[in-house]
Amino acid sequence: MSKTWRPATQLVHGGTLRSQFGETSEAIYLTQGFVYETSEAAEARFKGETDGYIYARYGSPTNDMFEKRMCMLEGAEDARATASGMAAVSAAILCQVKAGDHIVAARALFGSCRWVVETLAPKYGIECTLVDGRDLKNWEEAIRPNTKVFFLESPTNPTLEVVDIAGVARLANQVGAKVVVDNVFATPLFQKPLELGAHIVVYSATKHIDGQGRCLGGVVLADKAWIDENLHDYFRHTGPAMSPFNAWTLLKGIETLPLRVRQQTQNAAKIADFLAEQGKVAKVIYPGRKDHPQADVIAKQMTGGSTLVCFELKGGKEAAFALQNALDIVKISNNLGDSKSLITHPATTTHKNLTDEARAELGISPGTVRFSAGIEDTDDLIEDFAKALAKVSA
Repeated sequence: MSKTWRPATQLVHGGTLRSQFGETSEAIYLTQGFVYETSEAAEARFKGETDGYIYARYGSPTNDMFEKRMCMLEGAEDARATASGMAAVSAAILCQVKAGDHIVAARALFGSCRWVVETLAPKYGIECTLVDGRDLKNWEEAIRPNTKVFFLESPTNPTLEVVDIAGVARLANQVGAKVVVDNVFATPLFQKPLELGAHIVVYSATKHIDGQGRCLGGVVLADKAWIDENLHDYFRHTGPAMSPFNAWTLLKGIETLPLRVRQQTQNAAKIADFLAEQGKVAKVIYPGRKDHPQADVIAKQMTGGSTLVCFELKGGKEAAFALQNALDIVKISNNLGDSKSLITHPATTTHKNLTDEARAELGISPGTVRFSAGIEDTDDLIEDFAKALAKVSA
C-alpha cells in the first residue's frame, strides 16, 4: 500500500487483506476465536513470539483492515476499533489516568462525553476542570501539577465552537499532558488533529464513517508507543471491541466517505446561507461562513466547513418544535453525519441532562436547533426549510 495515495484512494484500498480466494470485497471473519496448528504454536502466540490472532476481543482480520484504513486516512501509527463512539472516548481518557490525576476539558462537549469527565472520572478519584475552550488562557490557568489529559471537541456539539488545537497542544506539551480530540464534526477529511499536535484522536464511526444509519462503531488513533503503553491492556481486559460485522460495514461505508461528505458540506453551507437570511432565525453558526466567531482559527486548522449547521429561532422551543414537525425531507433524529438530512433540538435531547445554566453557558437556548446535512438535492432541502419556516409563528 502506497503512503502517497490521496484520501479517496486510501479509503477504497487501504489496509485490504485478501484470503486465498482473492475476493474483491473485504471478507467478514465472523469468529470469536482462532485455532493453532500445535500446542507450541499456541504458547508462542500467547507469549508474543509469533504474530497472529488469539481472540476476537483482542483483534480480528476484519477489524484490522478497518483500523489500518483509518490509520492511513488520519496519519496515525496505530488504532483500536471500538463498539461505539462513547466506548472510544471512555477508553482514550480512562486508560491513561488514575486516582489523583487531573483532566482539563472544554465545557462544550456532547452530553455523554461531558458525563465521562465530569461525573464518572471523579467517582474514581480523578479530578476534572471544565473550561471555556475558546480561550487558551483558560486552559493555561486550569493546569495543575497533576494534570495528565486535555480533552476537547472541535467543532463542538452542537454550537460549532472551535478550539485552537495547536495552541492547546503546546500547553499540554509543557506539562507532559496528552491531548485527546474528538474530531467527529470536522471529519478526518477537513481536520488532522495529530498534525496540529494532538496526541490521540477519537471518532464515533457511527457518524460520517458509516454515515448511512446502519451500525455503531468508534475508533481511537494515536502513535503505537502510546497505544502499547496505555490502551492495549485496557482494551484487552475491559472488552470494548468492535464486532467484525460492524467493522465490515464501516469498511463499506468509508469507501464513499469523500463523496458523501463533499455533498453534505455543500448542502450545509447553502442551508446556512439560506437560514441566515430568514427573519425568524436569530443567528446561524457555521464553520464555513465568514461571520463565524472564530473564523481565524478555522482558517488555520480546517480545510473545509462541516456537515453540521447550528441555528437559533427567535420563537424559542415552540418555534423550534414547529419547524422540526413541519419538515418533510429532513427527519427528526439525535444522530448526525448520515446520508439523510437530520435535525434535533439539543435542549430536549442530546443536552437535556445539563442544567439550564450549563446550557446557557454553552450557547444552547430553547430555540437552538442542530441540522445535519444529508446528500439530498440542495434545492429540495431549501424548499423543505422554506415551507417549514412558513408554518412557524413570527
